[in-house]
Amino acid sequence: MVQSINTKVDLVIDATSHINVSDYGQIMIGDKGFEFFNKRDTRKFIQIPWEEVDYVIASVLFKGKWIPRYAIQTKQNGTFTFSSKDPKKVFRAMREYVDPDHMVQSLGFFDVIKRSVKSKLKKE
Repeated sequence: MVQSINTKVDLVIDATSHINVSDYGQIMIGDKGFEFFNKRDTRKFIQIPWEEVDYVIASVLFKGKWIPRYAIQTKQNGTFTFSSKDPKKVFRAMREYVDPDHMVQSLGFFDVIKRSVKSKLKKE
């Protein structure tokens, strides 16, 4: 069994990890870090201490009405993508431990296209 890094738990919610193949499990947010535990395989877990979290990136659609998925960008180990039943609850729980300036929205479809066109024109 996996040992949790948290001593106090703020939120436990059903979630999906989108790392390689979608894994179903639970997210646990506590005083020491962010954790994801797979429901079927106890060896598949993700533990991210709050000191390691660099940014929390939310994919926002319909002017904030729907958040289909979000990502946690770490300082050394890359980006981990998740989705959960109620992402706003997850963000409210994470806001206590992550600086609100480091919780950002991802770029929209047209923003990505505009950025790529500008970079192509800049190179020429």
